[in-house]
Amino acid sequence: MNTSVSVQDKKIFIRWFLQNYQLKRRESVWILNYLTNHDALLAHVHFIREARYCPRGIVISTHCSNDVPFRFYKNHIVTTDAEKSFHDIRLNRSDPIYVQLSFENAHQNANYVAVLEDNPYLSEDFFITKREKEIAKEVLEHTIYQSQKKQLQDKIDEALDSRDQIAFTMYIDQLNGLINPSK
Repeated sequence: MNTSVSVQDKKIFIRWFLQNYQLKRRESVWILNYLTNHDALLAHVHFIREARYCPRGIVISTHCSNDVPFRFYKNHIVTTDAEKSFHDIRLNRSDPIYVQLSFENAHQNANYVAVLEDNPYLSEDFFITKREKEIAKEVLEHTIYQSQKKQLQDKIDEALDSRDQIAFTMYIDQLNGLINPSK
């Protein structure tokens, strides 16, 4: 998602989107059509998640979405007036505009994912909860433990096969230390 998306790919996506989804506000259709007809402007359009955190963002929703029909964010001002947002887009052509499209299973849609870019105004862990971090840490620690245990068991088997008493004792001690770290 980090790479920039070409103007042509954005045009193709917007046309596909407008053909396949019915938007909650007809003004949203006008805005998207306006963007596709102006390459220089479309070069500054970025499809992202969580547009509300961007200095200039738009949320456009389809009828299959539970999200708000339309929102325009400019710095800390929020409006549902699509005409105001259209004029802002038209007058500030060289400023980046971040567009969030809300529709059913949006982030599982290959066409949308192909044009999605990272939102530069979100921290890297925005979508990860504290509990998810804890679970990931536990899974990682368990995986490392299982890997180390398996390696030591394999070395013990090799020491047994080669009748190497010194290596066998050393690996058994290491395995015991891994299994019972407090001893």
